[in-house]
Amino acid sequence: MSDAAVGPILNRVLSIEIARVTEAAAIACARLTGRGDETAADKAAVDSMRAELGKLKIRGRIVIGEGEMDEAPMLYIGEEVGSGEGPEVDIALDPLEGTTICAKAMPNALSVLAIAEKGGLLNAPDMYMDKIAIGPGFEPGVVDLDASAADNLNALAAAKGVPVSNLRACILDRPRHASLIAQVREAGAGVQLIPAGDIAAVIWATDPEKSGVDIYLGSGGAPEGVLAAAALRCVGGQMQGRLKPMGQDDIRRARALGIEDIAKKYELNEMASGDAIFSATGVTDGSLIAGVQFGKGIVRTETLVMRVHTGTVRRIKTAFRL
Repeated sequence: MSDAAVGPILNRVLSIEIARVTEAAAIACARLTGRGDETAADKAAVDSMRAELGKLKIRGRIVIGEGEMDEAPMLYIGEEVGSGEGPEVDIALDPLEGTTICAKAMPNALSVLAIAEKGGLLNAPDMYMDKIAIGPGFEPGVVDLDASAADNLNALAAAKGVPVSNLRACILDRPRHASLIAQVREAGAGVQLIPAGDIAAVIWATDPEKSGVDIYLGSGGAPEGVLAAAALRCVGGQMQGRLKPMGQDDIRRARALGIEDIAKKYELNEMASGDAIFSATGVTDGSLIAGVQFGKGIVRTETLVMRVHTGTVRRIKTAFRL
């Protein structure tokens, strides 16, 4: 059935157009890969993404951005972007997911953008979020954020029909996760530690045969959690998240965005609902997608574009002639 027959707010053309947005941002910051300047790389991505968003025929409002208005000069939460014509949409973005990764020329830096129907994305503050995610193909409720690591791993292993020793959990390599890492290993599963980039890690969990990752566990950024949820809804899977404030400032920030129940456990469709389009362009090479490649007179990119309404997953390889 065609998009026109269904009549969704988003459309197929927009899927290609937002790919151009992340491509431009990725190219801009990739020029600074390995330079050791996180701020400059992030600014290059932000400036480029903002310019490209202005060309889209949308009435967009940023719900996940670079920070609040008084903290970020552009692409801040609440900022309106787009041409001012077309559908009203919510936007979540991370122009450079993995600023340290890019600055150090490490794997898996991405430029990421999600567009959803108005009201379709959780307006999450810039703070930590506890997360758990697995891929598609399981009965609802296989894993739960309130269960122990061992219980979740045993439940997932039973659902897959394999021993726990066959499983691998992806966890951010942070001191705060020392106990969690020990629990996973004590349960008999393997651990894949990553320095940053938990959006890609959640997506890895959707295809364990290729990625080797069966489950994502631990805390990371709440904005990245919403972006990951948007991606996960496109391909299927289970995810839960809960805000993890580190002090009263975090609580005030959440309440300023309309979140009263700080301890609420969010299900996948509460973080991202309705139709959505997700685009991620590689900045540096990674397990998910290739990074930007600069050649003589040409720049090559690889972009992953997914959409909830159609369930499509596209890998777009583009060559830009200079």
